[in-house]
Amino acid sequence: MNTLIVYAHPSRESLNGAFLNAVQQGIRQNAASGEIQVLDLYEEQFNPALVYNKERRRRDMHKDPEMEKYRAQIRWADRIVFIYPIFWGRPPAMLLGFFDRLFASNFAYRDRPNRIYPEGLLKGKSVVCISTMKGPAHYPLLTLNNAHKVLMKRAVFHFVGIRKVKFFEFGSMESRKGNHAKKLNKVERYFAGK
Repeated sequence: MNTLIVYAHPSRESLNGAFLNAVQQGIRQNAASGEIQVLDLYEEQFNPALVYNKERRRRDMHKDPEMEKYRAQIRWADRIVFIYPIFWGRPPAMLLGFFDRLFASNFAYRDRPNRIYPEGLLKGKSVVCISTMKGPAHYPLLTLNNAHKVLMKRAVFHFVGIRKVKFFEFGSMESRKGNHAKKLNKVERYFAGK
């Protein structure tokens, strides 16, 4: 199983960076795992701004040469792991812009005549979302009606055909009582298959 890890945090020296390391360590311990690629959106200086105009048409976004490297990585991956903080109850703009630019019509989905929903073209892939936030773990559920999970699972991944989506959503991560080691271990064990 080939795994693409999409890292969307501005620093590798952060807790999110520790989760990145835990995921890689877990995968390396798992005999059933294949190759790993890491895509660090900040390190790449990925431009999340979606632009289309007379020269860059929206209907041609699936052929944008700037995005071919990323399309190839998505095609290659059987499993995609997203690691990111929660800002304002949602993933960072860097990651949302990645979806805006990459998950284009005729690459990630295809419109179907006389149907409400398009055909997802990324079927058969799985996704794991690992997110951290300053607030308590139940804050998104109790206050925001699980907006983050609904956005990621239904509005993004189900739309493009990805049905297998797992979440590790960790709260209170800026607190000394955040149980960082326990949470890092949980993620590592998951990817190790333990």
